[in-house]
Amino acid sequence: MKFQVLAAAAALSLAFAGVSVAADGKVVATLKTPVANKTKVVAAGAVFYCEGDTCVAPVAPSRTNTTKGCKALTKEVGALTAFGSLESDDLAKCVAVAS
Repeated sequence: MKFQVLAAAAALSLAFAGVSVAADGKVVATLKTPVANKTKVVAAGAVFYCEGDTCVAPVAPSRTNTTKGCKALTKEVGALTAFGSLESDDLAKCVAVAS
């Protein structure tokens, strides 16, 4: 009986750990105007490494891959043509910030 309780607790712990790991992921943004030099930018809870027309956050919380996250990066590096998994409507809202 004790073993079953222990096994259930361990499985539950691993399930919650998996959720927090799965929530972090890579976010890629494409810049309208490339940066002149390699740049490191902190925006929306993530560190973006920018080079040329691309910024990449290798590990980012799920809140980064949102319109709000896109706007935060736009304020730092200028207009974007793509951001993470944003759909065109949400990307348009983000691009409006750069205008």
